[in-house]
Amino acid sequence: MVKHLPEWIMKRYAKLWSKFKEEDFTKSEAEKVIKGDSSLPVLLSELRKAGWLEMKMSQDDARKTIYNLKNPAEAIMGEIKEFNKK
Repeated sequence: MVKHLPEWIMKRYAKLWSKFKEEDFTKSEAEKVIKGDSSLPVLLSELRKAGWLEMKMSQDDARKTIYNLKNPAEAIMGEIKEFNKK
């Protein structure tokens, strides 16, 4: 299930989406896109909880997390389906 995102999260999601699309990325790569933003850990956590981001452990280094954004069109269609159930 995908949840609606607050504006501050959506703006940062849009920056990440424009850079990575559906490609995997790391936290350090995201930091280069969202420069000087100390809320990055909160952002990634909120995106995951809302269903807009998937996380997995790196095959090469178990200490690293790999992130992947959900396609916004798919996420919005999922949100519309949830509204229609109510």
